[in-house]
Order: sequence, then structure tokens, then C-alpha cells
Amino acid sequence: MLPTNSRDSGDSTDPVHVAIVMDGNGRWARQRGLERIEGHQAGAERLRQIVKYCSRRGIRYLTVFAFSTENWRRGKDEVDGLSQLFQNYIDSETAMLHEHDIRVRFIGSRRRLERSLINRMTSLEAETSEHRKMLLTVALNYGGRREIAHMARNVAHAVVRGEIALDEITEDLVGRHAYSPDLPDPDLIVRTSGECRLSNFLLWQAAYSELEFVSALWPDFTVSHFEGVLENYSRRSRRYGAL
Repeated sequence: MLPTNSRDSGDSTDPVHVAIVMDGNGRWARQRGLERIEGHQAGAERLRQIVKYCSRRGIRYLTVFAFSTENWRRGKDEVDGLSQLFQNYIDSETAMLHEHDIRVRFIGSRRRLERSLINRMTSLEAETSEHRKMLLTVALNYGGRREIAHMARNVAHAVVRGEIALDEITEDLVGRHAYSPDLPDPDLIVRTSGECRLSNFLLWQAAYSELEFVSALWPDFTVSHFEGVLENYSRRSRRYGAL
């Protein structure tokens, strides 16, 4: 885990952990008379730019929502195209991740993913495991409710095995069974495309996250947009329920 109290650079008012719902690829493509997969390709290029910017800025944790458990309802051609795009992205961006000292972790279920994609994910996690400047977490085949069910199931198993008693179950204990329990809760969650909802993303972790909804579609979400979001965040007062 990266130290949460250490920054190589960046503004002291910046969030430590930013999470992004990268929404709007399909609409971006439709507006231009392109295939949906071309919108996803443009979105992948935007992700590359934002990842590099976060690394330069000194943001320690970046989590992105790449594919939800609900996205399987899309057409087979799009789902297959996304799987290939994820594999191509891993292949093309590995050198950049090494160059910027970025560790990568994937959260979500791997059960329905193609074996070739799983192999690349596992390999990338291992290859970048010693990097320390930033942790990039990719939520792939991820659903917030599914994660909470996973947490509840693990706690229930521990009770059945006699490892804990019912009255020992606390929020902290449940949280230790998340997909990535050492990942700090996001300080800021950003969603592009103008939609104002979390769409099953980090539901447990988002309890006290600041939310920012941006009208720009994800492929149009520039570093300037992001700088504006961070400026807005710097003016917020986070009280966590206190006065």
C-alpha cells in the first residue's frame, strides 16, 4: 500500500484518492457518426492523459470505473470489442506505467472475463507491484452491491467458523473484507457526461466522498476540466458529520 500521508508533489489541498466514473464514450461516438467502440478507444486515450497528469500532480490513488457488472447487458460486439480494447490498453501502456512508477490493481470479479485478458491483468499487477508513486485501481466487471455482498458473505463465513462473534461485527471489520481493503476511501468521486448518479460504483467506500458531476463526455474531459474539478474540491469543507 502507498503511504497516504506522503506526496511527491502537488497541492496540499488536493485529494489523496480520486475515483472517476468515465461516462459518455458511446454518446461521444454517436455525435460524430462513429461506432461505439471508437468512442471507447477515444476514452482509453483520455485515460492515459489523466493517469499521467495525476502522477505528475502527486495524487496518490486513482480509481477508474472501466466495466460494470451491468455492462454485460450491452451487445456482444461491444462487449467483445471492450475486452480486446482492455487487452490492447494493457499492452500499450505498460511502458508508461513503469516510466511513471505507477502500480496497477484490478478489482471486481474475473469469472466471466476472457482468459487472455485475465492473464494480462495478473501479469500487469505483478510487473508493477513494486511501483510506489501512485496506485491506479481499475474496476473491471465491478459492482458496488456485489462487493458488499462479497463482504457480508466473508463475515458470515467467519462467524460460522467461530472466528468472530456476532457482537464483534463492526463497520471496520466489514470494511476489511472489501475487494481492496487497504485502499483508502475516495476523497473525491468524479462522473463525466452530466449524469448525476454513482451507478453502483464504490457504494461502501463513498459514504463521505465529495461528488463532482461534469457535463463533458469522458473523451472530452481534458486536464483543464480536471484542474477545475480539483479547484472546486479545494474550496470544500469536509466535516464527516461533525460541525
